[in-house]
This record gives sequence, structure tokens and C-alpha cells, in this order.
Amino acid sequence: MALKVVWSQRALRDLEAIANYISCDSPAYASTVVKNIITRTRTLGQFPQIGRKVPEFDDESMRELMEYSYRIIYQVKAEHVLIAAVIHGKRILH
Repeated sequence: MALKVVWSQRALRDLEAIANYISCDSPAYASTVVKNIITRTRTLGQFPQIGRKVPEFDDESMRELMEYSYRIIYQVKAEHVLIAAVIHGKRILH
């Protein structure tokens, strides 16, 4: 049975900030990046363990996927997959 993929408010704000930043140079590219990030998360309902463990956390349920230079941080829970944040790949989580 597939899990539901749920976006946190923080992850949605992160996605909006990414779109706003990129759209200063190219609105079309901003749209493509956001669409591809969202599309990348759709497989998580069927394959929640597909991402690697987030190195900054000692928690197997905290995982990440990469899309462009962005880290899609998510947590696998019993009833759903929570997209927790979308951050630039050079940023280190604390």
C-alpha cells in the first residue's frame, strides 16, 4: 500500500523561495525547477526508502533526494511521508 506524501509548511515556503529567487533571472526556468522538484517527490509514496539517510541526523527515517542542486529532506512515518524541507545542497542542516 502506498503512503501519502505530505508537504510541511516549511517545505512549501522553501519551494516558493526557490521559485522567487530563480524567477529573477528566468521565470520559465523557475517553473521547470519547481515542477521537477515536485515530480521527484511523487515516487516517495511507493518507494519511501529510495533516498539516502540525511548525514546530519542519526535517524534512519530522515532521508533526502537530490534534484538540481537542492536537497529534498523528508521523513518516513508509518502513515505518510513528510516533505520537511527543500534546501540548497551546499547548506548544512543543524
